Amino acid sequence: MLPNKFLLLGALLGASLLAQAHDYQAGDLHIDHPWSRAMPPVAPTAAAYFVVHNRGREADRLLAVSTPVAGKAELHEHVHEGEVMRMQQVQDVTIPAGGEVQFAPMGYHVMLFELKQQAKDGERFPLTLTFEKAGQVEVEVAVQQEAPVAEAAHEHHQH
Repeated sequence: MLPNKFLLLGALLGASLLAQAHDYQAGDLHIDHPWSRAMPPVAPTAAAYFVVHNRGREADRLLAVSTPVAGKAELHEHVHEGEVMRMQQVQDVTIPAGGEVQFAPMGYHVMLFELKQQAKDGERFPLTLTFEKAGQVEVEVAVQQEAPVAEAAHEHHQH
């Protein structure tokens, strides 16, 4: 049997890890770790990222995004045109049945325009995702200096 101080330490560490990870459920959809990179105060835009897993038997579509911290939020993707990479708005994003879609740097992402102010490292802000079948789900976007480990590895692999 472990002494009480070790049990307390384990409980505190577990709670700390749970506070860092955040995920959400909307019907058959599971949304993992919404995050945004901390930007300089003068940056005119920001982006939000997350992963949507569809555990259902039917595809769903992300139709819209909104947040009170920006005048406008849009779904975007990066596309290759020859040797040039550019960003473009998309009207919706299909989440395949039994699959997932990653919203990550250099891929699909949520662009935030007309920001009231840039969020700082450690802050969070609400983002509402509207799905065709699962409906609306509000997530908390964690603002951080660097990409989470999985996204950082993905970014490095892209270059």
